[in-house]
Amino acid sequence: MNVPRQGQELRTTRRFNLRLPVEVKYSAESVKHAKAHTRDVSSRGICFYFDSTIQPGSDIEFTLTLPPEITLTESIRVRCKGTVVRVDSPATANGKVGVAATIQHYEFVAEK
Repeated sequence: MNVPRQGQELRTTRRFNLRLPVEVKYSAESVKHAKAHTRDVSSRGICFYFDSTIQPGSDIEFTLTLPPEITLTESIRVRCKGTVVRVDSPATANGKVGVAATIQHYEFVAEK
């Protein structure tokens, strides 16, 4: 049995440290929309800083725009569905909460 050691990297895909605006849609008592900024993104997950509390296990939908510097063509909007896997305590002076979520499904969408 292979047990990960504390501090050992468990991610299987490369993370990209990108600060991008992201629109998050989630349900609490009702559907809510919020704006956030990513900390990092990979093909399987995302970490972003959020103003609101959200529970691990919550389903979320989020949309971000990959800039031309990343796509090497034009900006591309990506809508993703996933699940919150971790919520960190407020890590910054402005009280934002770090939220990590999986990406289970994504689709490219037309620019607004």
